[in-house]
Amino acid sequence: MSDLGNIQWFPGHMTKTRRLIEADLKMVDAVVEITDARIPESSRNPILDELVKDKPRIMIMNKCDYADEGATSRWKQYYEKQGIMVITCDCRSGKGINKFLPAVKVLLKDLLERRKKRGMIGKALRLMVVGIPNVGKSSFINRMAKTKKTKVGDRPGVTRGKQWVSIDKDVELLDMPGILWPKFDDQIAAQKLAYTGAIKDDVMDVEALARALGELLLQDYPELIKARYKIAGEGDVLTEIAKARGMLISGGEPDTERAAATLLDEYRGGKIGKITLEQLPV
Repeated sequence: MSDLGNIQWFPGHMTKTRRLIEADLKMVDAVVEITDARIPESSRNPILDELVKDKPRIMIMNKCDYADEGATSRWKQYYEKQGIMVITCDCRSGKGINKFLPAVKVLLKDLLERRKKRGMIGKALRLMVVGIPNVGKSSFINRMAKTKKTKVGDRPGVTRGKQWVSIDKDVELLDMPGILWPKFDDQIAAQKLAYTGAIKDDVMDVEALARALGELLLQDYPELIKARYKIAGEGDVLTEIAKARGMLISGGEPDTERAAATLLDEYRGGKIGKITLEQLPV
């Protein structure tokens, strides 16, 4: 992979969000963890296990329309073997979203039965929705609520404060701001997050980032990137893309900066193909 330097990010609101989660866990019956199916492990926050502890949890592997279907299926089985309930879906298209409420009822079956015995019929289940920035939490909640209740954007950190959203008479969702590490100890995970846009492009060298992504795609999905850009994949990937797309600056030099922006934009938009950037650990 290309050397991007050391990616670090220290937004103060992450520490605040951690405190909010610790305080609000007492108010909820379960936790909904949203991840990005293209980077299933790197899009999980490592402090969540420590925070959530024994609270029932359901994982939503979002953006499955953009991910390699075989890889998604293998990751789903991997997490289910760890005792985590998993749903794969794509919140933008709505694919798979109808599996969520039935899964919640199964996850919290014991709680519902205890409430029934006590005569607590009609009390809504309360679920906390957590995830790193840009995994699609707001899109998920809007799909469930069938309306635009939360602010959605492609930029990380758009959802600012926590808010309750009622999705039917039986279920309420608590939308938490996106949380990420205070620093990245695993630079490879940080790089994968940067590829998907979970870290703002303006805190790094975008050209180096796109070059590293191009090298990774040539290694893992060579037929997809070669077909998309009509390149041989034998030289510098950004130079090849710039020449193939006619992106030239004065003197006929390839505009690698423009090629970098194009590659990142088209990867993030799913235009290159269904791609998963991390495979199951052996």
